[in-house]
Amino acid sequence: MRVIVGLRATASPHHMLREPFSPARGRITMQIRRALLSILTAAFAATLGADAPGAAETDTSLSPAALKEIAQVEAEVDGIEAQTMARLAALPDNQVQQIELLGKLMLYDKQLSVNRNEACAFCHTPETGFTGPVSELNRTTGSYPGSVRTRFSNRKPQSHAYAPLSPVLHYNRGQGDLVGGNFWDMRATGRRLGNPAAEQAEGPPTNPVEMGLIDNACAVYRASQRPYRAMFEAVWGPQAFVIAWPDDVEQVCDRPGPPPADDPTPVHLGPVDRGRASATFDQMAQSIAGYEASAEVTALSSKFDAVLAGKAKLTPQEQQGYDLFRGKARCNECHRDGGPGEDPLFTDFTASNIGTPANPLLPYYAEDRPDALGYVANTEGAAFVDRGVGAFLTKGNPLSQPSAIDPRWLPLAPDTQGRVQVPTLRNVDKRPDPEFVKAYGHNGYFKSLKEIVHFYNTRDTLPRCGDRDPGAGTTCWPAPETTENMNTSKVGHLGLSDAEEDAIVAFMQTLSDGFTPSDKQ
Repeated sequence: MRVIVGLRATASPHHMLREPFSPARGRITMQIRRALLSILTAAFAATLGADAPGAAETDTSLSPAALKEIAQVEAEVDGIEAQTMARLAALPDNQVQQIELLGKLMLYDKQLSVNRNEACAFCHTPETGFTGPVSELNRTTGSYPGSVRTRFSNRKPQSHAYAPLSPVLHYNRGQGDLVGGNFWDMRATGRRLGNPAAEQAEGPPTNPVEMGLIDNACAVYRASQRPYRAMFEAVWGPQAFVIAWPDDVEQVCDRPGPPPADDPTPVHLGPVDRGRASATFDQMAQSIAGYEASAEVTALSSKFDAVLAGKAKLTPQEQQGYDLFRGKARCNECHRDGGPGEDPLFTDFTASNIGTPANPLLPYYAEDRPDALGYVANTEGAAFVDRGVGAFLTKGNPLSQPSAIDPRWLPLAPDTQGRVQVPTLRNVDKRPDPEFVKAYGHNGYFKSLKEIVHFYNTRDTLPRCGDRDPGAGTTCWPAPETTENMNTSKVGHLGLSDAEEDAIVAFMQTLSDGFTPSDKQ
């Protein structure tokens, strides 16, 4: 099976082809961008070599448009890292700010991926509200390639803004439901470190379809070689990197994961060194969570916040949308806008199955045979169904699971099959320019806010159709990926007019951070 990423064509108006990258995004010189594009193209060509074992079975290629935009995003990430690295020359004298600086440096550090080509920020940039920054991928696949560029995740990137405000995953007996955690399937519970965002930061480094390291000790080893090592030791202690690394650590850490079944920790350390490496890995993650909690990321600086502070007013359409959001459309029942003592985070931190159709353009479906490195990402192939929280509780994700499963939650598995975390609506429409495409839903199926609002409104009132039907997304809907525990009380038949849908979209556009008084009206 061969999937060419970035070539979707459909008659649906919500899936219209758009210019993937606006000149307004240009922050780095064109010379740097062209150089990076050449490097990336050469690297991808090597990765997809015809002689590579397994290449004929699964060849998931990136289109020229996607490659070009990826090069631009990588250049932007490198530029931000360079600006942040310069701050090491005059460190803040406050430990909290030092931790935030450490976290930012690691988020923008592509050396922490197996092929030294993918920082965490590759999937989380400021101008998109810290979610997927590649318009062409959002427009097509919805998911992103990992450090091994032929491997794609099965889900779209979530925003990490506001993620540190999620509570530790717990069972709310009154609601009869699980509440909190991070990741679409809540598997970063926060139970071990007391912070779901910190545990979330520990997932991607060793996920084979993301940053791809074979052992979490590799992240620690790579960090020990970076310019921020001295500040890390000043913050967390000089013992952080006092580890007797084996002679073959470089070779081991240059091999993409997953590790062999008979050698789950291939960086062979003694028990004390392994414990020290694990503790330092935790501290790296806590630093990242500290940055994500900072005002730079979790800003509470939208027009909606200015309205609450009496510094701005909603337009009539925005006010109509807010009234509908809290009333007829019932959005506020899951995307809560706060209560006594609560920040308005526009999520209740539970999980729900809204009946999102499967996204047939996820390259993950084609990852059902050994790749060039012998790894099979998707053993279910075309039969794969994302069962969300239920899958986490049933079998976990041993390759990317920072938190153990509490066995007391196992009886909840049947009632959580198919459900994914209710995301915050903060920054839901934040984008670098009007033509930039964002993806919505756990699998990136929806390509505009209008489309997903229309889905909430009409899922059960419009006829079923195939994904390639010309009316898909407007006059008909494909079947849900799974109907297990599907929300039928708050979604599917809201009775909204087209103008009312537009008003709700207009209100949600007031939730983008970075509002200034000059933006009024």
